[in-house]
Amino acid sequence: MKKHIVLTFLTSFLFIIIALSVVACKKEETPNIYENTEIGFQGDVIIVGAGASGLAAAKKLEEEGISYQILEATNKLGGRIQKDETFADFPIDLGAEWIHEDKSILNYLINQPGREPNVETILYQPMNAQEVVGNTISQISNQDMVDYYANYITEYKFKNTTWYDFIDANFTQNVEQNIIYNSKVSTTDYSGDKVILTTEDGTEYEADKVILTVSIGALKSNAITFIPSLPSEKITAMQDVEFLPGFKLFMKFSDQFYPDVITCQTSSGEKTYYDVAYGKGANDHVLGLLSTGISAENYYLLNDPNTIVDTVLQELDGYFSGLASQYYLGSYIYQDWGQQTYTQGTWTSDFQAASADLIAPLDDKVYFAGETYNSSGISPVDGFYIIRGSVQSAILSGYEVVDKILE
Repeated sequence: MKKHIVLTFLTSFLFIIIALSVVACKKEETPNIYENTEIGFQGDVIIVGAGASGLAAAKKLEEEGISYQILEATNKLGGRIQKDETFADFPIDLGAEWIHEDKSILNYLINQPGREPNVETILYQPMNAQEVVGNTISQISNQDMVDYYANYITEYKFKNTTWYDFIDANFTQNVEQNIIYNSKVSTTDYSGDKVILTTEDGTEYEADKVILTVSIGALKSNAITFIPSLPSEKITAMQDVEFLPGFKLFMKFSDQFYPDVITCQTSSGEKTYYDVAYGKGANDHVLGLLSTGISAENYYLLNDPNTIVDTVLQELDGYFSGLASQYYLGSYIYQDWGQQTYTQGTWTSDFQAASADLIAPLDDKVYFAGETYNSSGISPVDGFYIIRGSVQSAILSGYEVVDKILE
């Protein structure tokens, strides 16, 4: 078995979906990760983006009694954490799906003690896996899969809920009243004593500090004009971050003719089919396709989701003797993140901490959170391995940036 092919899938999604997890001893007493005992700041804060990092920052500011607003470019919160409850008899994560750590990370993120979260999870260790190299599909041995999970990764997924539900229950409730929707920031002027944000409709907002949580894809595309311009070293640091295009496709079938996982060899990014209903006790059969990098770019050339679905069905028919077309029920969800205006990509693809240039605030007035800010690594206090590009990384970055502002 080519372990690097399997690794491509199973270390995916922060979308996201990337992570190599290190199972370390975790204390039953969870440390307080977002309490600041000495507040040295009492000004106004604006958070740009109502994704995981923006909502986490808002949660902490709310608890500290700091005045804040959240400017969200779209008409809904969550960023790349979204769900669908109508397609199947279980909710589907349209964006970030895997927990990429031991399930106890969920308690850690909300400062709750113990290792068993209040929400039901499943240990994600599919054994029926196949791999495609060229046009040939073959079975991966059970022993290889056992060795893989034993030596490389521990993964969990939500059973009857989603990442969106977790964020909504633990972060949204007390901060949503401060979100201003349909407010895409086009200009950030930090040249004066205050930071002035201008949205596309010309509305101006003023704050002492700003926390930018927009995707690295949006920043790389110059979606926001900075006054003064960004330092050259920050621009270089942003361009050095790999942020691949990609999408998730979900298709419903009358029967399960496919294995738990099919990994496809690709020159960049990943292409993986997976049983979305794995471990969920569902009656519906939903096969997902996660495509990033070169495979996504090739599908984009088809220009139409219906044509993409037809092409995918043809591919599956070739692997499974026409069963895909035979069992296909005609229903699909196509969630494109790579060509979405406000994301322009999927998730960061490296396993290192963000560089100092990427993390650095602008004149101690404009701060960056999310995938532009992550001190990846094993903390001697909490024992978790926080992977850049994961939901937990985004949440913790929101907490950490607020800590810096409140110092």
